[in-house]
Amino acid sequence: MIMLKRRAPLAAHDPRPPDVRPTEPPRRRLRPRAVPAALALAVTAVVAAGALPPDAGRRTEAPGPAARADAERVRRTPADAWPHSARLDLAAWPARGRRTGDTALLARALRAWTDPAWRGRRSVEPGVRAGGPRSSARLLFADDVDGRAVVLLQDGDRTVRYGEPLHGGAPELAAALTEGADVTTAAVVVARSPRSVRLLLAPWITSAAVRDLRAPATTPRAVTRDGNGVTEPVAVAPAHGPCRRVPAVQLSSSPRTAAQPPSPPRLTGDRAFLLADLGGLVPARLTYLPAVRPGSRPRPAREAANEQGLGGWAASACRLAGLRGQGVRSVGHWAFATQELPERAGTATWVCTRADTWRGTDSVEYLFLAGRGAPARVVGRDRDTAQCGGLGRIVLAHTEWRAPSGTVYLLAAGSRAVTRLEPAAPVRGTGGGRLLAVPAPGGRPVGVTGRLPDGTRVGPPLSPAGP
Repeated sequence: MIMLKRRAPLAAHDPRPPDVRPTEPPRRRLRPRAVPAALALAVTAVVAAGALPPDAGRRTEAPGPAARADAERVRRTPADAWPHSARLDLAAWPARGRRTGDTALLARALRAWTDPAWRGRRSVEPGVRAGGPRSSARLLFADDVDGRAVVLLQDGDRTVRYGEPLHGGAPELAAALTEGADVTTAAVVVARSPRSVRLLLAPWITSAAVRDLRAPATTPRAVTRDGNGVTEPVAVAPAHGPCRRVPAVQLSSSPRTAAQPPSPPRLTGDRAFLLADLGGLVPARLTYLPAVRPGSRPRPAREAANEQGLGGWAASACRLAGLRGQGVRSVGHWAFATQELPERAGTATWVCTRADTWRGTDSVEYLFLAGRGAPARVVGRDRDTAQCGGLGRIVLAHTEWRAPSGTVYLLAAGSRAVTRLEPAAPVRGTGGGRLLAVPAPGGRPVGVTGRLPDGTRVGPPLSPAGP
């Protein structure tokens, strides 16, 4: 009998492709080459990630429901509200710009302001408290300016500017104190370059011009602005280098602001005033104290946009560069004395400049200007003082001065209330009035004391080098 061999049953069909992996030995041979390639790929990824902006991947992410809700609660002042406002400050500014309805942009701006974990660039002026707005923020502006989306928000004591590049890059947030703003807080910087700024002007500004403080007789150049109140690029003084020009913006306000009482000084004449860029979010207001005529009462500080104010600032405008980045609200100029120099060398002017910040601090500089065109020499400084302000009109300063003949003199001057000047040893001589000019040994510090009619002593400020 023939025995047939049973065939093995056919395997079921396997839909998977056949395993074509190489055998084990070749795989071990390839591993040393794959490791360096993988490491190179990882390094490339890390370097690429490090080149991204700090907030890469988060700036353009869609805001969540809570962020959108906060953006929708942002307050907006109507465009026609300011003529009827009881106080003209930043709260009276209408919301302007073509992106005021862009909820996603507003949400990103609010996040930059309120979120401590936000990783963009921050620029915070001195005295600005941390944290978001205490109540619903007020929108001042939202639009594209010079290749950036810009948002201005305000919450009563602070104003912030958020900006993000339209074509990639890191977002930025700048914050400044603006508590107590008034009708002359009439410009906010919306864009800045090394040589110019664009300003958003208050709705009550009727005209704008730029002028050089160092050339007061030069006619100011008109500045144009768009329908939202944003100016063309306005020149600013360079942060470093020689002081050849000191631009300032001259603004004129609507006649409707005549009844608005800003903090002293008050607007006068054509309601014009000067603002100088000091590197911050809000330009500083420039004022001056008029010279006191014999027999007349001291007058309050005035706006510097007239002939006398511009003439005074021409000699000391270069000193403004030292106030950059300090959150300065206003700077006042006071020429408290003039003096005929010995040996018929001309006339000197004694000036005190006072800078008040938004946070309530102040600083003063005493300047000596020896003749026309001479640079201002700092002869004294002080901080957190009433000097050179409305309650500090009794001042005194002194310096050494070398005459054309080579003789060194001790010069001193006091304000109008000072009636006698007394130099310390080894200088001899006494000024029977408020001016003093006596020969002195050069290079040796000499003090001077003033006297009031009742015998009260008046001391000079600290020397520029400190106590």
